[in-house]
Amino acid sequence: MKKKKNIYKEEQLEFFKQKAQEEGMIVLDSGVMYRWIERGSGGPFPKGSSIVYVNYTGRLTDGTVFDTTQGQRLPACFVVRTLIMGWQIALSKMHEGDRMELYIPAQHGYGKTACGDIPAHSTLIFDLELLKIEQH
Repeated sequence: MKKKKNIYKEEQLEFFKQKAQEEGMIVLDSGVMYRWIERGSGGPFPKGSSIVYVNYTGRLTDGTVFDTTQGQRLPACFVVRTLIMGWQIALSKMHEGDRMELYIPAQHGYGKTACGDIPAHSTLIFDLELLKIEQH
């Protein structure tokens, strides 16, 4: 079982290396990567205490969707500081109306811990759209 986990971990690292080479990909010092899909009209960035309203689809590197707001009547609503570090990092770069394709390495997602349908050491991929920020 440990060998299988190590193979998965290595596959995730290789996926990240390959994605980093793609055109338009922005690689942050943290290892989080993103590519803009749409740009909003500017304005403030969310803070840790901000409430954000977002639409998103989260998937694994094999394309498996593990969570989405698609088909929901309302967007998701979160306090920024309660989110996984990868989302906090990404949201700090976003304005209302921005939409990005986001790649979160395991250490800024769930790390060594499996979470529901998400295996340990997983790269998380999100289509993330920031709809509204409420500053607090």
